[in-house]
Amino acid sequence: MAYIAESAGVSVPTVSKVLNGRSGVSDETRARIEELIQRYGYRKPPKNRSNLVELVFRELESMWAVEIIRGVERAARRNKVGVLVSEFGLYDTPARTIDETVGRRPQCVLSVAWLSEHERDQLKTKGIPFVVFDPNGELPDDVPFVGATNWRGGQAATRHLIDLGHRRIAMITGPDHPFCLARSSGYVSALAEAGLPMDPNLMVKTLLTREDGYTAARELLARSDRPTAVFTANDMQALGVYQAARELGLSIPEDLSVVGFDDVPAVAWVDPPLTTVHQPLADMAVAATELALALGRGEDVPQVGLEIATTLTIRESTAPPKS
Repeated sequence: MAYIAESAGVSVPTVSKVLNGRSGVSDETRARIEELIQRYGYRKPPKNRSNLVELVFRELESMWAVEIIRGVERAARRNKVGVLVSEFGLYDTPARTIDETVGRRPQCVLSVAWLSEHERDQLKTKGIPFVVFDPNGELPDDVPFVGATNWRGGQAATRHLIDLGHRRIAMITGPDHPFCLARSSGYVSALAEAGLPMDPNLMVKTLLTREDGYTAARELLARSDRPTAVFTANDMQALGVYQAARELGLSIPEDLSVVGFDDVPAVAWVDPPLTTVHQPLADMAVAATELALALGRGEDVPQVGLEIATTLTIRESTAPPKS
């Protein structure tokens, strides 16, 4: 392929496109490459990878897993490959391992949240391209990933509450993952931009679950100087805030405005429907799949790290504070 590319005066990925019948090559260039392929009798080597994209979750309990699967399936269907979903399990849980994935020889691997250095090395050794989806840890510069604009999302959520007139805005944040830190940094930035002090007592760090959001909200809302609005690091925490407010006899949004993050489908159905930062999970999954498949084809990609824009979805859980 390299010899044909040199002879035709094109790149190896261009030859690959012609061999695989893909678009993006002019008719004149395609004809020149096809003539060289025929002249030299080049044949593609037999494929040694299965026609599958493997989507790896550490755990499948998240409400947004369905959105990710939907996006991966959409891109896979367009590229005529199948999708295999695996659950690896967390930490020391006996579950599937990367060895099994390597043994299946998928076209590429999409790992939700993280891949250890050892797992990345195993995939690289076998020539299996991979992309980390919405990483929850720092990655080396050469590791492909697709994420969202978490900082801007946190800023937009807080600005919305400030514009409504709220001044005591609490945040329930999550563990020290990069996306949680970015969301809370956006919150702090919006407060500073509006000239509002950042009260450390109004920021509670906890896990990204409904139960932990509930516990944090009970603590915040039991105070005599309770906040008039709460921004949470994800929608599950926001649902916990709903439960705490209901138990304390507070009405949303009359007594308390709430903003979440992620925009999983269920939060549009709660009462009242939740204002939240929309993280385009399906679009992110499409982009991650296309990136991984392009890397597997040996194509030049403009960048290996992508951030997809978030948007604020305003529903009925936010309103101006009581005068």
